Amino acid sequence: MSSRAGTSNPEYVNARVRSRRASLFEEDDYRKLVRMSPAEIARFMEESPAYEEEINALGSRFSGVDLIEYALNASLADDFEDILRWCEGELYGHVARYLRKFDAWNVKTVLRGIYSDTEREAVADDLIRAGEFDDRLLDRLLDAGSIEEAVEVLDRTVFGDSLAAALDDYKSSGVLVPLENAVDRAYYELLRTDDLSGEALSEYREFLEAEIDFRNAINALRLARSGADLNPSQYFIEGGVLFSASELRQLASNTDELIARIRESRYGEQLSDALTELEEAESLIGFEHALEAALLEYADSLGLVHPLSVTPVVSYVLAKEREVDNIRAIARGKEAGLGPEEIESELVIL
Repeated sequence: MSSRAGTSNPEYVNARVRSRRASLFEEDDYRKLVRMSPAEIARFMEESPAYEEEINALGSRFSGVDLIEYALNASLADDFEDILRWCEGELYGHVARYLRKFDAWNVKTVLRGIYSDTEREAVADDLIRAGEFDDRLLDRLLDAGSIEEAVEVLDRTVFGDSLAAALDDYKSSGVLVPLENAVDRAYYELLRTDDLSGEALSEYREFLEAEIDFRNAINALRLARSGADLNPSQYFIEGGVLFSASELRQLASNTDELIARIRESRYGEQLSDALTELEEAESLIGFEHALEAALLEYADSLGLVHPLSVTPVVSYVLAKEREVDNIRAIARGKEAGLGPEEIESELVIL
């Protein structure tokens, strides 16, 4: 998945991506969805070109929240397979490597499932089969009976060495943060091996730096909130521009200073509204949601400045992820009996 012959074709791919982007749900759509039942949500999705095929194909086997879940995951995988099919040359390589974020997601999802003793089927439903891992490897991962077995399954993958090195910290601390961070570091190290030299890729490089900066901020806060005796600087991801490892250790326990650092940085002017949301966030989950919105806004701004680069594709990947996460949160909230306001607080909307 790392290379494909041909001349890079961002004009063609970005035109196709813009068309897909126009069909994504808007804020008004989410306001309607939070007041619908799962069956009504499925019917609403069926009327959307993004989900019509998946809802119709799966409707005879599933219903309610299950139908929504399977249709969302199928749409996500199909969407990104289409994008890769459109890409040629250098663009294909950049997009394929970025989409390995779903391999990272799947690894962390399985580790969390094992850690919390969640049923295999429930973990499998949360997997997004849009990376390079094939079904055979994912099934072996789902069959792992312990964290140690899962790490062993991943031994020959891009995450193997990092996970093996973090296993002792996991065992001594009893929290998943060291393993989750190891997955993130392996993924971003893979992206950093990508050749991003030249003016055409400068904005994509800026985006990846922002993503790493925000990931470092989230990981540091998770470590601080975990109560485990772990040094945030040991879990620092190289490649960002906002923090050094030592600075991040000091900022991890002071959210106000962390936000101030971001506001004073190159992200500050474009992310002013999102940073205000960060300041008002009452929980780590709220903080993470605001960072996700901020990253999407930053990617959008770069894509507008450089429409013929890989950045608009990455921006669409983020936007599609957010849509799927939002619809899933609405469906699960309905299933749990939550009210519209409670559900809306879980959504990431620009």
